[in-house]
Amino acid sequence: MGSGQVTDWQGKHVTVAGLGVSGVPAAKVLHARGAIVTVVNDGDDARAREQAAELEALGVTVRLGDGATLPEGTELIVTAPGWKPDKPLFQAARAAGIEIWGDVELAWRLRGPDAAPWLAVTGTNGKTTTVQMLASILKAAGLRTAAVGNIGVSLLDAVLGDEEYDVLAVELSSYQLHWAPSLRAHSAAVLNLAPDHLDWHGSMEAYAKDKGRIYEGNRVACVYNVADKLTEDLVREADVEEGCRAVGFTLGTPGPSQLGVVDGILVDRAFVENRQKNAQELAEVSDVNPPAPHNIANALAAAALARAFGVPPTAVRDGLRAFTPDAHRIAHVADVDGVSYVDDSKATNTHAAEASLASYESIVWIAGGLAKGATFDELVAKSAKRLRGAVLIGADRALILEALARHAPEVPVVDLDRTDTGAMLAAVQEARRLATAGDTVLLAPACASMDMFANYNKRGDAFAQAVRELGA
Repeated sequence: MGSGQVTDWQGKHVTVAGLGVSGVPAAKVLHARGAIVTVVNDGDDARAREQAAELEALGVTVRLGDGATLPEGTELIVTAPGWKPDKPLFQAARAAGIEIWGDVELAWRLRGPDAAPWLAVTGTNGKTTTVQMLASILKAAGLRTAAVGNIGVSLLDAVLGDEEYDVLAVELSSYQLHWAPSLRAHSAAVLNLAPDHLDWHGSMEAYAKDKGRIYEGNRVACVYNVADKLTEDLVREADVEEGCRAVGFTLGTPGPSQLGVVDGILVDRAFVENRQKNAQELAEVSDVNPPAPHNIANALAAAALARAFGVPPTAVRDGLRAFTPDAHRIAHVADVDGVSYVDDSKATNTHAAEASLASYESIVWIAGGLAKGATFDELVAKSAKRLRGAVLIGADRALILEALARHAPEVPVVDLDRTDTGAMLAAVQEARRLATAGDTVLLAPACASMDMFANYNKRGDAFAQAVRELGA
């Protein structure tokens, strides 16, 4: 099928792997264009049957409970991003020389000739916040835009809808990038790289390689994190268009071709005349909400992509001021008896928790949940001097307990052996007991939530509710 646009879908046999949020729209779009669509799905539960009925009513064939066998006559597979590359279906497709696209690849191929360019963001942590900041900055510049991809509007809807855009702010996961071989962004950023989803990718090297695909064919700027050498290495390895530049962001003083911070001001030494000598003020650190170090890094990455697109400095400032972060991302809940309570339930891995812990000087840490294969020695060693106490919850809390015993033996620890609905209130009460005025009680679990809660949102809500009960 090559890497150009596919104009004629009439009669093409396409297999869509997986129902869910990306599979159903993909099946509908392809069917509407005249493709002969078969959807295969591993599961056969009530939700899957409901989605299958909806598609079958349109004339799409759906096979539930069998996602392993390649349907007869398949010419292309479009997969949900979460399906692992080593699945038997994909092995059969590769053996038969059949291309495999993800939903992002499909959206990219279905764009019209005058489609809006993409400013793309990936990284282990901070993607959603950075893309939302970027969209806010682009809007402040008077551009028609939306935050799309792994968040907000689906890419297929954005590309095929009636709304006309000047530019799209696109969040991409490593899964989506793995299945998007022909994607070529205007400019892109890799915010950071830490071990995550290694069960899916197979190795850190494979994970990094998939993240690095975001730089392929960039036209104006490949934005990287000066503090994370892996991101710079990925820029070096990328095959970009002539004239595309590497642009770094740093929390320190920026060198030429970098954005950074000088005396509380975000400055640009990349998109200015004579960048050897000149710097452009963009915004103040106080314009970033919240002004925690990792969030200032997010703001600099968003600013770099916006500036690559030609946005004026005032729009960076106005866009950052207008931005409010999503819930459960270092959100201040309340102050009780001089102690600050902060909900960072979104810190579901050690890298995110490390950034969160680095934002405060004196912390009583609430942590634990499902570790997903993570280890905690490095996190605890780096954060030990900030810890006044720790309260551990969840299935894998023993792993954190052991790391604390090794690297922070003097820190008092409460090991809460309960997973009932009252566990979070108990955790907050224990944290209050350990905290003194001036401390921050920080929920930064460094783990997934599914052992005790439906998702990180519910975990954060339980924390906020428990803090409100303290205050009352």
